Amino acid sequence: MFLKSFNPVHRIRELVQELRRTREERDQAQRRNEQLEKESQRLLEEVERLRKELELAQRAARRQAAPFSRGRPKSQPKAPGRKPGAAYGQHHRRPIPDRADEQITVAAPEQCPDCGGPLTVERVESQYQEEIVRRTWVRRFHIPICRCAQCHRRVQGRHPLQTSDALGAAAVQVGPEAVTLGVLMNKSLGLPHADAAAILKQGFALRMSRGGICRAIQRVARKAEATWHALRDAARRSALAHMDETGWKVDAQLRWLWAVVTEEITFCEILPGRGFAEAAAILGAEYAGWLIHDGLQLYYKFLKAAHQSCVAHLIRRCRDLAEVAPAAAARFPLAVKQMLEEGLALRDRYLEQKISLHGLWTATGRLEAKLDRLLARNYRDPANRRLAKHLRHERPYLFTFLYCPGLVDATNNLAERVMRTLVVIRKNWGGNRTENGARAQAILTSVLRTAQQQDKDVFQLLTDLLRSPQPKLLDIIPGGARQPTVGAPAPAGSVPVEIRFPGCSDIPLLPGYLPSPGSRSFFSSA
Repeated sequence: MFLKSFNPVHRIRELVQELRRTREERDQAQRRNEQLEKESQRLLEEVERLRKELELAQRAARRQAAPFSRGRPKSQPKAPGRKPGAAYGQHHRRPIPDRADEQITVAAPEQCPDCGGPLTVERVESQYQEEIVRRTWVRRFHIPICRCAQCHRRVQGRHPLQTSDALGAAAVQVGPEAVTLGVLMNKSLGLPHADAAAILKQGFALRMSRGGICRAIQRVARKAEATWHALRDAARRSALAHMDETGWKVDAQLRWLWAVVTEEITFCEILPGRGFAEAAAILGAEYAGWLIHDGLQLYYKFLKAAHQSCVAHLIRRCRDLAEVAPAAAARFPLAVKQMLEEGLALRDRYLEQKISLHGLWTATGRLEAKLDRLLARNYRDPANRRLAKHLRHERPYLFTFLYCPGLVDATNNLAERVMRTLVVIRKNWGGNRTENGARAQAILTSVLRTAQQQDKDVFQLLTDLLRSPQPKLLDIIPGGARQPTVGAPAPAGSVPVEIRFPGCSDIPLLPGYLPSPGSRSFFSSA
């Protein structure tokens, strides 16, 4: 029965089909191996490229000029300077001085240098030379020492140009203008004490040691400390503040330099930590204004403040992620970057009166919905997952500048500019050696930056401060009621008005606090 049921033809067909299936599986396995080899080769090349980039970055970080390097020059760079001809623009020259401290008459030549003939004077032209006088000006004060006939108290006279009543061993002093110049060279221009002393010696023949300049700077800081405390109070009363921090060394130990920048003042302080306790010590834990920052988590502990996370930081982060990510993984950061740039373009269109407020808010809602759809997805790339997690937290604070256009800036550029100056100073001489030096650094940086912000003559301010016999506040403290102002006392007889700082749920209250579309705020980074 078994032999009768066996069919050789049928068996051969089964073997042929099995052989065909085996060949197909073999071909699929070969193709899969080829794909894996290509992917492995691509990954090896990617690892090698990233390794080279890491080595270049590590070498660049160790070079002194690395932060200022632009990389390789262009093969065909543009010519420096302005274009010649009519495209040059308006020509400028030094203005004619309003006075002449010295007048010199130049003798006419006796004869023509070519033929030796006599010369006739046709006219006399004027040439000016602005020069500095390399001289130390010495003042000698004759001070009367008196005695009261009744109480026998010792009393001495004082001239307005004096900065101290010290006599005897301290009778020879450095004048306030020289001290102020030393302060500016050290705290504003970032020169070390030795360089400042060298400039005073070589430029003005004034001999000062490094320690002498350091002690003089400490004296100026002590006199300006009351102004520094008043600047902190003004920052706490401000309706809008930019805040940032950077590392700083004090006695070769890590500290943090904090800066709060408002429309009118800058306040700096060097503190041992980088937490909410330090930020609250500066701005106050109950601060209830608009707060613009770089998205650091500690800033969101200001529960009463309305926040704006810096858009420029996120755009830069997305651009950096897209540069090193594969093509598929780069789509998400590039999409986020495009949405943030669209938000900035919307702000500019409103400020240029090309779109109404209702149109601005409608377009903002579309942007937020588009961002929500992106954040609802799951991402495999670890960098994209971290970016999405950060954006989910920052989501309510990304477009505050579109709900308050012209009033709230989109970036933290105002505080970043202050930090940039301090970072250059830190690079020159590393930080401060003592706690007293760090305090003087914070005080004088606050005063100098605030005076510059208000276009005040800081040289005259510090000179008058040194000549003042009594402690006084410098004329850089914002005075009077300013709208909107948080926490400022209401004038007598006025009706108190509650100023609310709207979040996303308070949109109907916003128009009353918005400027006109054509006006540009001090905080606009456009």
